[in-house]
Amino acid sequence: LYDPHTVQTLFDRWVRLLQAAATAPDRPLGTIDILTPEEHRRLLDTWLDTGTEVGTELLPARFAAQARATPDAVALIAGDSELTYAELNRRSELLARTLLSRGAGPDRVVAVALPRSAELVVALLAVLKTGAAYLPLDPDHPAGRIAYVLEDARPALLLTTLATDARIPGGAAERLVLDSADMRELWAGHPDGDPWDAGVTAPPRAADAAYVIYTSGSTGRPKGVVVPHGALLNFLEAMRQEVPLRPGERLLAVTTVAFDIAALELYHPLLSGAAVVLAPKEAVPQPSAVLALIARHGVTVMQGTPSLWQLLVSHEPEALRGLRMLVGGEALPTALAESLRELTDDLTNLYGPTETTIWSTAADLAGGRGAPPIGRPIANTRVYVLDGALRSVPPGVVGELYIGGAGVARG
Repeated sequence: LYDPHTVQTLFDRWVRLLQAAATAPDRPLGTIDILTPEEHRRLLDTWLDTGTEVGTELLPARFAAQARATPDAVALIAGDSELTYAELNRRSELLARTLLSRGAGPDRVVAVALPRSAELVVALLAVLKTGAAYLPLDPDHPAGRIAYVLEDARPALLLTTLATDARIPGGAAERLVLDSADMRELWAGHPDGDPWDAGVTAPPRAADAAYVIYTSGSTGRPKGVVVPHGALLNFLEAMRQEVPLRPGERLLAVTTVAFDIAALELYHPLLSGAAVVLAPKEAVPQPSAVLALIARHGVTVMQGTPSLWQLLVSHEPEALRGLRMLVGGEALPTALAESLRELTDDLTNLYGPTETTIWSTAADLAGGRGAPPIGRPIANTRVYVLDGALRSVPPGVVGELYIGGAGVARG
């Protein structure tokens, strides 16, 4: 039942407990520390040695640098639209100019309620280039939820299209309908300019908000989480270590932008010289449609929840063979992990709450067996398992997970 090492460890802890109780009989048992000095060192130093230098250049500047490095490489595929890095950067710069003229900037929020199209990615990058934070809204979410989020976040601007505008409840924010006649005329009147002209945008600082995501909240009311640029940059740098993408790879983006894990699907490829293949909303619930996108576009990487992966595996597992797989958002069942391991030698399990910027731990599952772990903390992240008195519990003992470090959001 127990190996010799486990038995010896349990014995040592009992001895420490009995010695402490004998030395101070009146001492409450709950205050006795049964960890050995070596365990303390491993828990607080060795296992949490995640310090990594990530630099100071934030996402907008890094994307512009990538566009300069690979201007003609494909950056984005959305339906029949295909944009190179140069085209995506220039279109987002032009929209950023317009947003700046309408009041976007640091400490301002811009709501984005667009369909899953090239314009969605252009708009998100444009907002980031102004130094403002974007508030992603899924137009298919209930009108009551959208109305609450808009009232709570109070964005300065709201970006829509003719197709989505009528579905978004009224609010105080100025609306920009990106495909309206007025906006088309405004865009046509802009000089092309230099797509690398950094003077047209407002570079953010690390402490500035990058985006605001609304979660379900413990009370049932959506709760806004403000993620700063520094936390987003740290996450993206960590992903370059955990799941590096090579130039020319293609990642299929299947997650609604209203869910924070979509940020990995969009920005990780765009800072790596890879391409984003944006799945249309009607494709994601249909396994055959997702698999068709993988085959059609030569997709090499995909992130999905266990529920989505289970649908795909149950439908046509061989169509997934060789795909690099990222799993997160739900507990990964052991049986599903085993099924995925049989199809790929590149399988990563990811875990983390929205409040600590998308994912906080990562586990390479390709070579393992049995119940899948959530892994170790990513770069500049510290993870603790504590008891009710906020003390470290011994390895193998149940406690509550606490996460700290560079990924912690404002709240």
